[in-house]
Amino acid sequence: MDEKKKGFGLKTIVLVAFISVIAGVMITARFDMTDTTTAQNFWQDADSSPLVTGAVPNNFVELAKKLSPMVVNISTTQVMKERPTMPFPEFRGGPFEEFFGDDFRRFFEEPPGGEMKRQSLGSGFILNSEGYILTNFHVIENATEIIVTLSEDKKEYKATVVGQDQKLDIALIRIKPEEKLPIAVLGDSDELQIGEWVLAIGNPFGLGGTVTAGIVSQKGRVIGAGPYDNFLQTDASINPGNSGGPLFNTNGEVVGINTAIVAGGQGIGFATPINMVKEVLLQLKETGRVTRGWIGVSIQDLTPELAKSFGVKEARGVLISSVNPNEPADQAGLKAGDIIISFDGRQVNELSDLPRVVATTPPGKNAEVKVLRDGKERVFFVKVGTKVDEDIDEPAANQDNGSPDKRLGISAQPITPEIAKRLGKKETDGVIISSVKPDSAASEAGLKRGDLVKEIDRKPIRGMADYSRALNEAEKNDIVLFLVERGGNTIYVIVKPRK
Repeated sequence: MDEKKKGFGLKTIVLVAFISVIAGVMITARFDMTDTTTAQNFWQDADSSPLVTGAVPNNFVELAKKLSPMVVNISTTQVMKERPTMPFPEFRGGPFEEFFGDDFRRFFEEPPGGEMKRQSLGSGFILNSEGYILTNFHVIENATEIIVTLSEDKKEYKATVVGQDQKLDIALIRIKPEEKLPIAVLGDSDELQIGEWVLAIGNPFGLGGTVTAGIVSQKGRVIGAGPYDNFLQTDASINPGNSGGPLFNTNGEVVGINTAIVAGGQGIGFATPINMVKEVLLQLKETGRVTRGWIGVSIQDLTPELAKSFGVKEARGVLISSVNPNEPADQAGLKAGDIIISFDGRQVNELSDLPRVVATTPPGKNAEVKVLRDGKERVFFVKVGTKVDEDIDEPAANQDNGSPDKRLGISAQPITPEIAKRLGKKETDGVIISSVKPDSAASEAGLKRGDLVKEIDRKPIRGMADYSRALNEAEKNDIVLFLVERGGNTIYVIVKPRK
């Protein structure tokens, strides 16, 4: 009897140990299910195997047939409440006004019904079987109605905005399809090589289903479109209406979102790398907006002359020009004059690298930062904060957080070195108004896109932290006094916030 108990106990121990190992593996696997895995389940519920294999096809017939159904046409309606511009102001008070009388004044001074509708066209691509579609933010910005037209059967669906990110110029919209949809597969834009063949499919000038081919002309282009510029440049023909459409590699994978063109240029188009989009897709789906990392420093290029003066042999990394008091970098011990060479394990070689790396680091993470100080390498750990200007971004559709930005009708952004260069300025102090809503308090007061905000209620605005604090305080007031710089002149503007 005792021997049986002893044998039973040994077998039990072995069995329990075996089950524990299996359970441990399963639990480990479960805890290793990162956001990437979750995201892939969201955006890749199609067969992820390449549609076409082979580096360079003899022609693009098969690719075009298989990929075109994944691309949709997007048309939007925007209601504008601005008065139309009189095309010939010299006619005012002349014989035309006298002859046409009230009809002349109504046409040029009063929009019909007090409103004007503006139509715009763009493109997008189907992300998964639940009807999620990716496009550009500027395609659906301020839209009162979004119509998605499928490529194959030309069915039309009304779409709703799920999330949007103005800084990356992307938007996630959704339709409720009646049929099974062809799904685009997202590729790896980091693996793209300069000179590699790519296809752009979209809706240029309203001509749906247009396929153009070209090569990747360059990567990592900074064109001054925003703080996270990192565009793919391609000579595949891209025109107005292609915005939001996909850029495919020869495996039939989306490697970019066609976003911008050079006005008057030929053979030069820009696409947002799809890997940058992947980093924020889940946030757009779940919260409708993007929360980015922030450490609170101003940076500048490390030129060879500056590198020499700081005792550095090569111009690698970015130079910290100032550190915001009591913000993450300051609390970690970083100082002006430090040269950041890596952040959270990723190399920082040039000016545009750091904002992108920091922005994609989860807030709250203790990131390792390697710097050169007095010619020697040092390591600091910065607890990444949340970017302060996210609180005053344009809210996603169907959201109204009652923020001061909503009452004023403006959005603002920091002055990046690229923007400062375009403005002919050496410093990056202040914030710039990036958009003004029609028929808003700011619009009525005369604030304009591109105005440089110097003060709010007599308080200097050196950056987004000052701007955010000033607007929060101004929420209690009936009027807000702006001091802005425009065209080399400085003017005061009084804005009466909406209730």
